[in-house]
Amino acid sequence: MLDDLPVLREAAEGYRVAATAAGLAWTAQDDPRDGQPPELVYRLCEVSAVPDQLSWFQTLGWQGERLLPNGGWVMPWPADADEALDNLSFAVATPFPWRQQVPLFNFELFVYAFVLAETHRGEIWRYEIRPDTWQTARAAPSLATLLTDWRRGIESGEVVFEADDEWLHVREPVRDPFPYPETITDLAALREHQRSVGIDLDRVDSPATHRALQEEIHALRRALRS
Repeated sequence: MLDDLPVLREAAEGYRVAATAAGLAWTAQDDPRDGQPPELVYRLCEVSAVPDQLSWFQTLGWQGERLLPNGGWVMPWPADADEALDNLSFAVATPFPWRQQVPLFNFELFVYAFVLAETHRGEIWRYEIRPDTWQTARAAPSLATLLTDWRRGIESGEVVFEADDEWLHVREPVRDPFPYPETITDLAALREHQRSVGIDLDRVDSPATHRALQEEIHALRRALRS
């Protein structure tokens, strides 16, 4: 769902306050230049509009700094079609058109995306970037919810600051693993979560589904170059 902008602003500020209180250095500054998406986003995602909530979030200047749990960072607007498609190539069996989402958070082994598809607009979905690992899942019903989950994780001690690398780290076990960039080891819980958010469990594990996605991506790469 799309957050009301005041709710999203409050959630972003709440996360920043909690992260800095935990010890994280925070030098990000507002950057209004990043607000409007480039033309590639519309072509890549096959949409005619991008929500103001995502455009506003991109103005915060969080890109490039390790401000998120497990040293994650906010990704800038996609500028390279091949890189963006690589980031979405693990979006197997989503209950919405897989290309109608923008990669937003990078955790090296995980990518989180902001969904633009009408039926799931504003949701945050997570994909594990690991061969033969298909953990398509929703991280949160909205961006504000995800930021609030992370804030609460810091406040509860599930996410802690470590001075060695000066990052926030997820300390297992956590009450709800889906907001965090960690492999879901409880497969029964993963399957139940996937079912609850509309993933077809027969398709998510089907080699044919994986091949079809790769074929679509290959065709789209060619189309975007033309």
